Amino acid sequence: MDRVAHGIVRGKTIELDEDLGLPDGNHVEIVVRSPPGSETWGEGIRRSAGGWVNYPEVDAVLEQIHHERQLAGGKCQLRCS
Repeated sequence: MDRVAHGIVRGKTIELDEDLGLPDGNHVEIVVRSPPGSETWGEGIRRSAGGWVNYPEVDAVLEQIHHERQLAGGKCQLRCS
């Protein structure tokens, strides 16, 4: 039986919004997806932190970006929100 159910994560437990009609102790397979737009702004950046740790040239690139922003007077040259 394949079915979509929704719920809330509470630690290591997922509290479902509805009864699945399965007996207690029944083994199930779960695929977990967060609904679109459910992440807090910046969460993707936090998850990727450390992803460039093995690329020392990134420091130079970020330093160049910082320098260019200082020259621009802190004004964003691209579309910023």
